[in-house]
Parts: sequence; C-alpha cells; structure tokens
Amino acid sequence: MTVPYTTSSSPVPNGSRFSTGSGFSEFQSRPELRVAVLTVHGCPIVRAGEKDAGGMNVYVLATVTELASRGVRVDVFTRAHDLSDPQIIDLAPGARVIHLKAGAVRPEKNAVYDLLPEFTDRVADFVSEEGSEYDVIVSHYWLSGLVGEKLALKWSLPHVTSFHTLAEVKRRARPGEMEIPERSGGERQIARNSDRVIAWSAHERDLLAELYSADKDRILIIPPGVDTKMFRPHDRLSSRRVLGLPENGKILMYVGRVERLKGLEILIQAVAGMEEEDDVTLLVIGGDEIDPERQRLGQVVDRLGITDRVKFLPSVKQEQLPEYYSAADVCVFPSYYESFGLAALEAMACGTPVVASRVGGLPSIVREGETGYLIPSRCPAAFIQRIEILTINDHLRTLMGRAARERALELSWGVAVDSLLSVFCGLAEERVLNSLEVVGAPAAD
Repeated sequence: MTVPYTTSSSPVPNGSRFSTGSGFSEFQSRPELRVAVLTVHGCPIVRAGEKDAGGMNVYVLATVTELASRGVRVDVFTRAHDLSDPQIIDLAPGARVIHLKAGAVRPEKNAVYDLLPEFTDRVADFVSEEGSEYDVIVSHYWLSGLVGEKLALKWSLPHVTSFHTLAEVKRRARPGEMEIPERSGGERQIARNSDRVIAWSAHERDLLAELYSADKDRILIIPPGVDTKMFRPHDRLSSRRVLGLPENGKILMYVGRVERLKGLEILIQAVAGMEEEDDVTLLVIGGDEIDPERQRLGQVVDRLGITDRVKFLPSVKQEQLPEYYSAADVCVFPSYYESFGLAALEAMACGTPVVASRVGGLPSIVREGETGYLIPSRCPAAFIQRIEILTINDHLRTLMGRAARERALELSWGVAVDSLLSVFCGLAEERVLNSLEVVGAPAAD
C-alpha cells in the first residue's frame, strides 16, 4: 500500500480513521492518534543553549505542543536529567514528558549509548504498567533511533526518525570531530530500517542516500518551523535599553551551543580583524562559564586583545530571545556544519539579517543577498567583508531585515506539523489496513 503524503492544509489523509478530533472513526472507536516520542538525551523542557541542548530540544517541544493542539495524544519519553523534576510533566493538554531513570543523572552524551538497553526496558515497563497504546513511534537523534527500532519491533508499530545531525557529515565538515565508533553504524542501520526518515533539507536527504545507502523514497523533506508570533521584530533601541546593552555602536550576535563545530573561533577572529573605529560588539549567547570550549574561546579572546568587544552570556529562555535578536544588527553563524539552523530562522523572524556559513541546511533558510549572506569559505576575512557591508549600510540592513521576516513567515511550525501529521496518520492507517488483511486472509490448506 502506498502511504498517503501531502503538504496540504489538511493534515489528515482523506478517509483516515484518525480524525484528530473531527469525530470520524471508520475502523476503531478511539478517535485520536497516539504518538510515542523518544528523545533519550534531549528533554524538551531543557533550555536551548545549555550543555548538549539546542535546536533539537526546541524542535521536539514545538512539534509536540503543535501536535497536541490538533487533538493528537503525545507522550515524550526521555531520561531523568534533574532529580528535582517530577516523573511526568504536562507540556500541554494531551502532551506529557515522562522522565525515566536509566543510569547516572548527568552522564556524558556519548556514555548514554551504554544505557540504551536499560532505558528501553524502562519505557516498555512504564507503557505496560499504564496500559498505554500508540499508533506511531517517533525518535530523535541516533540514540533514540536505536531505542525506537527495539520498541517498534516489540509493539509492531511504524517507526519515524529524525537524525538532527549525522556523524559522517560532522566528520567530513570538521576533521577531528570525535564520535564513539558505534554511532556511524547505528545511524546507517536506523536510516535503512525506519519506515520513514524526516530530513530537514534536500541536502540532508541526499547525504543520507549517499553516505548511508538509505532509500530516498522513504526520506521525506519536512523543514522545521519558527513561532512567528513569539519571534517577531521589536524596536532595536528599546530592546537594547531593556537588556542593558549599549545603545550606540553595532552589535553582532551568535545564539546556540558553544562547541567547536559551531565555528565560533572564526567569528571571534573576524571581530579582531575589524577596525576598532567600527565600534562593534559581539554577544555570544549559550553555554556557561564552566564549559571547556567556552573557556578555550575566552582564552582566544584574551590572546587577541578584544575582551572589551566580545561578551559571553549564558543561555536565555525562548521567550526572551526575540528581544536579543531584535537588539542585534546582524546575527552570525559561522558553523562548520548545521543540519538546519533554527537559531538563524529565529533571528530572521525577528527581522535581523543573517551572515552564515554555506553549509548543511542553512542555504535552505538564508537567501543570498536578500535575507543575508552565505559565506562559502571558513576564512574570517570573508565574514568581515559581509558583516561590514551590513553594519555600515543602514538602509540595506533594514531591507534585508524585512525580507528575512517575510521568509520566516513561510516556515511556521503549523506548516511543518501539517506535513508530519500526514505522515503519522498515513503510517498508522497502513498498519490498520495491513492487520485487517491478515485477519481476513483465507486459512492455508
């Protein structure tokens, strides 16, 4: 059977028994679709920018709450990461986060691999004790994908996965990136076996096919979105006053995790190479002062003699970020690789032009010369050139900021979840029809 897939405004395939609140039910009495989401190390309630927390956490929270708003019942299973958190937290009506103890509370991310069997058992035990049933399993990142495979087999459910980042791509983007040996093989296995793989761009889809031999027919391109009501332009001067930032001069901003793959040293070198009379300040938002990479970058800043021009700030809450984005003249993302670049899209939604590396999914967001600039090289001089074009030309910066906002309006979470929900309903419908065919099959002679 061909699984229906559509990106129309109606997320439910025609004739589907899964009404998501519409009251239509052809094959069974339960009206709502039920989805089990696995995100072993990326709890959606952890603030983006903290250690090992970034766009994936934002993505899971946004898609889950949007699904719940459509009448879908969603349970998000993740490892307990804070002893003060209750086991079950309601994210929204119909959506829960379920923290399950499996190993140490705060192990290194790569150490989580050894905890997967225990986590898988904890999920299965919880579901069995509660008597829950699901129609689809959705996993995020390769660690969760391995758990998803086990549970999909145990429960006879379809499995949909998103990788967010890929080991082979990271390794090629920045030689020296360290990953545990099991990751590449695990990703290859998941890519081949999952019922559907959600890619965020054509670039990611092609890499999955090329590097992991994944079936392109099972890879669907569904870009993430942005909350355009929360992330909207604020008056720049007012935002600076609210945040206690300098009202004069130009402000560059980076938002995200502080790790080597993000290329922050390139940006710091670019700031050091700009003329002092440019009066530019760089704000790096994310991480905390005990992170080794944050400390290393602080030493780079000291060595370059620009401590008065670079300020490191801790991660901030999502609802506070629009004020920061609006306070900036330009947001810069010099990454070696980005699977998509949610922070870039958030900045654009706030009307701030973006200068970013031409890598991964960033070219699918940033329109060269229209909403910002894409830098093909990893040379600080190339970033300096484009940043200076924007900082000295107020009119151009205003025009690009408006275009950036218009581009962001095309990529809302509602659009993304319409497509995701169509995939989930289609797979669940196929499963029901297949089970009916098995029941109705004539007995063997």
